[in-house]
Amino acid sequence: MAQNITQKILSAHLVEGRLETGQEIGIKIDQTLTQDATGTMAYLEFETLGLDRVKTEVSVSYVDHNLLQADFKNADDHRFLQSCAARFGLHFSRPGNGISHQVHLERFGVPGKTLLGSDSHTPAGGGLGMLAMGAGGLDVALAMAGYPFFLSTPAVLGVELTGRLPQWSSAKDVILEILRRLSVKGGVGKVLEYFGPGVASLSVTDRAVITHMGAELGATSSVFPSDEETRRFLSAQSRSGDWRPLTADPGAGYDAVMEIDLTQIEPMIACPSSPDNVKKVSEVAGTPVTQVIVGSSGNSSFRDLMMVAKIMAGRQVHPNVSLDINPGSRQALENVSFHDGLKDLIGSGARIHQSGCLGCIGMGQAPPTGGVSVRTFPRNFPGRSGTPNDLVYLSSPETAAAAAVFGKITSPTELGDYPKVTEPEKFIINNNLLIPPTDNNREVEIVRGPNIKPFPVFEAVPDELTLTVLTRVGDNITTDHIMPAGSAILPLRSNIPAISEFVFRDAAPGFAARAKATGDGLVIGGENYGQGSSREHAAIAPRYLGVRAKVVKSFARIHLANLCNMGILPFTFAAPGQYDLIQEGDKLIFRGLHDFLKSDAVDFTAQLEGKSGSLQISLRLAATGRDRGMLLAGGLLNLARIQAGK
Repeated sequence: MAQNITQKILSAHLVEGRLETGQEIGIKIDQTLTQDATGTMAYLEFETLGLDRVKTEVSVSYVDHNLLQADFKNADDHRFLQSCAARFGLHFSRPGNGISHQVHLERFGVPGKTLLGSDSHTPAGGGLGMLAMGAGGLDVALAMAGYPFFLSTPAVLGVELTGRLPQWSSAKDVILEILRRLSVKGGVGKVLEYFGPGVASLSVTDRAVITHMGAELGATSSVFPSDEETRRFLSAQSRSGDWRPLTADPGAGYDAVMEIDLTQIEPMIACPSSPDNVKKVSEVAGTPVTQVIVGSSGNSSFRDLMMVAKIMAGRQVHPNVSLDINPGSRQALENVSFHDGLKDLIGSGARIHQSGCLGCIGMGQAPPTGGVSVRTFPRNFPGRSGTPNDLVYLSSPETAAAAAVFGKITSPTELGDYPKVTEPEKFIINNNLLIPPTDNNREVEIVRGPNIKPFPVFEAVPDELTLTVLTRVGDNITTDHIMPAGSAILPLRSNIPAISEFVFRDAAPGFAARAKATGDGLVIGGENYGQGSSREHAAIAPRYLGVRAKVVKSFARIHLANLCNMGILPFTFAAPGQYDLIQEGDKLIFRGLHDFLKSDAVDFTAQLEGKSGSLQISLRLAATGRDRGMLLAGGLLNLARIQAGK
């Protein structure tokens, strides 16, 4: 039977279940990655499993998010991560070496392999022909221990590309056009698989820009074929031996097909404050700009940085604008420097930062009050930049550079002649900041700073729960709303008691105090609850505060998995209008949970006692058979201990 690329990779890695859309499967994971904002918790979780060494083919610990060292916390956590990598047999990418997605493409990615990362943008690896997926840290810890990764078999949306991008349009404009068409919910439960004659015109890093931001669609993953362009990229990285061809079989089908004529793509821009609020640049041209940032985890490759360097050559940054450059990797920066791009950037007045996520996660680079910031980042959720009521736009490097030159949002076609950027046949490669695993790992002592606290122990679910509604929130609540990022909060990532004080800080002020005063509680939410980052702190910290259930209209994939991993009951409303009946302070009573979770039933009736009176609320459990065991045990780690006889 003819198979598409997604089916080929899933079939080759299938451990449990059947490949039927919507059915739960378990797959073998070949490679994992973590970053420092999520990795500290992942390794604390891995420690509890009692293993001497990871069991994957390749696992890499990256330090790329929390690079700002305002005090000891981040520096201590970096030492902890380095010692964990040495102790458990991982590669360690030191601070300054680069962002996980870019470095993994350069040094580790292999077509046809599976990659699981504790970062929602891990699907960037799909640009190299991998099935790469984001997940919570606990799922990644278990994958490192050799356990399968469980997910619902995704539908496959085929995206047929024809033609070639015109000058001044680039890969970012392609994914912005897809977001305009599908919205931030349009990829839920799907893998986007790209095919067609237009694929050959896109470089591997172009493809990675598209697959990277597929996370904003809510997609499980995105994947491109592995072809001659993939071979060229790996050869330039001195890794030609890792290449293998991978394309869909002739006659392979897709659950649906979207057609994109690349010749018709024009410069696009996502307006505040959602990645799917996309317009043509021409529609918002003239908007004054105060800040432009190129790089971070999106558009930070050699090609993108050199494009901006060539645009800025002989020009000056507009006096009202700060132009910031965040390289994706040390390799990209070194090669840009070798080809004289760094000289042009510095000469234009650009500010050159270290290779890292930085402003994308709110780790510095906050824009001024009321000022427009144009960024090549993947997300512009409200306040994520660190500035309340921020005005963040997302664009291609070309459009960002035009804003830096003219001081306002401007079509890059106004810049004149289109620069030609040619990638090197061989990149300069320097692995000095990449520490490989050693054989004497058992002799390594893990270094812990005072901010690193043990993983909390959660009790099993009781048969009956009376839960107080702590807050009711609307649609498209992100993990940034639940567990904010930024330079003041992220350094607490390995200290759950401390970081829990910030849960819903801005979206529901006073939440942490109410939760602690109330005891057992729950959250009511709207559609697409938990979209965005994979950070499992958005599940761990609420659970630490006593949140035992979340009842929403629908969940985002990774956050739903994280809730089950932490023993938080995930329910959706089974009947329309029930969301409107429930108010903050009401109580929901759940009776007979043990028998329900042990059964195959999905429908559950809870009793509402509140402002609307005493009512029955029809709910549906958003969990698989495997999830039910976790929920009964009080979380995945508890279940793993039970199964191990501990």
